[in-house]
Amino acid sequence: MIHNVCSTTDRVVRVVVGLALLSLWFVLPGAAAYLSLVGLVPIATAAIGYCPISQFLGLSTCTMKEIHT
Repeated sequence: MIHNVCSTTDRVVRVVVGLALLSLWFVLPGAAAYLSLVGLVPIATAAIGYCPISQFLGLSTCTMKEIHT
């Protein structure tokens, strides 16, 4: 599987943003609270290590390791 979310900092930021969005569940009134479930997306991308939007934009926090022969 392709990984493009490898940096620990990137994963932590995604989890924090996801939790912040999920916390809106308790603030938004009525049916608008369901919009906070969008916070599951950054948490899932941090857990899986793959983000389709980053892939589309050509972004990656993974570093290439040089092979010494």
